[in-house]
Amino acid sequence: MFSPAAPLSRRTALRAGLVSVAAAALGACTSEPPTQLRLAAGEVGGFFWEFSGLLSAAAAGLPEAEVVPFTTSGSVDNLEALVSGRAELAMTLIDAAYSYPSPDLAAVGTVYENYFQVAVRADSPITTASDLRGRRVSTGAPGSGATEVSRRILDAAGVSGPDSIREIRLLMSEAAIALSDNEIDAVMWAGGLPTPAFTDLRTEIRLLDLGALVPNLRRAFGTAYEAVPVPADVYGRHPGVTTVGIPNLLLAHPDVPNRAVAALVSVLLDRSSALVPGQAIGSQFLDARSLIMTGEIPLHPGAVEEYRRRHG
Repeated sequence: MFSPAAPLSRRTALRAGLVSVAAAALGACTSEPPTQLRLAAGEVGGFFWEFSGLLSAAAAGLPEAEVVPFTTSGSVDNLEALVSGRAELAMTLIDAAYSYPSPDLAAVGTVYENYFQVAVRADSPITTASDLRGRRVSTGAPGSGATEVSRRILDAAGVSGPDSIREIRLLMSEAAIALSDNEIDAVMWAGGLPTPAFTDLRTEIRLLDLGALVPNLRRAFGTAYEAVPVPADVYGRHPGVTTVGIPNLLLAHPDVPNRAVAALVSVLLDRSSALVPGQAIGSQFLDARSLIMTGEIPLHPGAVEEYRRRHG
């Protein structure tokens, strides 16, 4: 025969209730879906887009975050998307972020470096940036960070004023074709080495050396710019040159949960070998020392927590 169960004491019943509540809370936490993070990622074929795709793939399966890149015109468009709420993450050139007045910019980290490049056809008489005066020049798509850098490069070269060049605003892919077809004389853009849009053109191209302009840029705009070497023959046959390097930032809106940003930092640190775009020849490796060098843009609190947890 079975004896009737003894009645639960009040203390036992309370303990059982607390255990049930804790178990339910734990179940809710473990089943919480990842935060979807829309990443404003630039033009297809550009450095931002390539890196963003690698980041999305490397972050796949994270319980904390899902990264969903979408195309944009470039840095300025990305910053506007982040601040307006169209994106939770954004790629940008560091100088564009410095020039964008908003409290809603927080850095996940500095990821690699873009090379500002000025290309002409191999048979062009243009040999220096100052030779661009009066020429048909693509300075980047509307909404791209390259446009502002183009103006600064031209000013540093003494090519300033509203009629100094015949400015044309094209996407990188459009500008590459226009240069090859002799519809424009030069293209100015920021990208990796090589930038896919400028490989395998029907016409050989070469890059202008911008090394002499870097001191002027640094005096005017600080350490956002640095001299970086470009190896010979990146785009067919051409000599090596020095150009202007500009760090890339991965930004998050301050409202993105700390746990999601911390998870992204873990991906940057632990899966760095999977995050090297084909355009990253000569760029620095991803490590804590380079990631935290975000200049005037503060790190997101979730990024600070993770970097401190890893490195103190």
